[in-house]
Amino acid sequence: MNYLAHIYLSGDDDLIRIGNFMADGIKGKNYKKYRKRVQIGILLHRNIDTFTDAHETVRKSTKRLHSRYGHYSGIIVDILYDHFLAKNWDRYSNIPLQDYVEQFYDSLEIYYDILPERIQKMMPYMLTDNWLLSYASIHGISRVLDGMNRRTKNKSGMDKAIDELEAFYEEFEKEFTSFFEELSAFSVQKLNKLKEDYL
Repeated sequence: MNYLAHIYLSGDDDLIRIGNFMADGIKGKNYKKYRKRVQIGILLHRNIDTFTDAHETVRKSTKRLHSRYGHYSGIIVDILYDHFLAKNWDRYSNIPLQDYVEQFYDSLEIYYDILPERIQKMMPYMLTDNWLLSYASIHGISRVLDGMNRRTKNKSGMDKAIDELEAFYEEFEKEFTSFFEELSAFSVQKLNKLKEDYL
């Protein structure tokens, strides 16, 4: 899953959300140097990734892209799934997406000092272009994929994946909806267990 889903699946604790959001930049046991709620977010992120990577529905989505994008297919599916979460946000939250995103951006600024350097450098771009809100539109997702392609020095061709999104839009959306229901239930259970163990 990509940024929006990871944040959403963290519940309503700002520090757990921050931990989940920045988890990709925390390797091995380095998570232990952070306060407990941040640790929970990092560990939740890892569990979500493991669950996602092994799930047959996600693999079905990924397989549709594999011949063209190879090992980048999983990254693309993560981004496409965030699009469907943002687009259908009202199904999952009572807080409007714009308000939710602004609250999260505020928390990033509050806890800026604990963010890894990579996230600190990324933040101005994220806030200026409002990445999380932009996921809701195909145009926004196209810009994200274009940025990801540039990050791979144009080797991935990820900018072209908007073609598959448009060609197989209904299939991807059905797969996301089915999978996200299972992932949400898993994440609630895992988050509760981590809180029991760490708090």
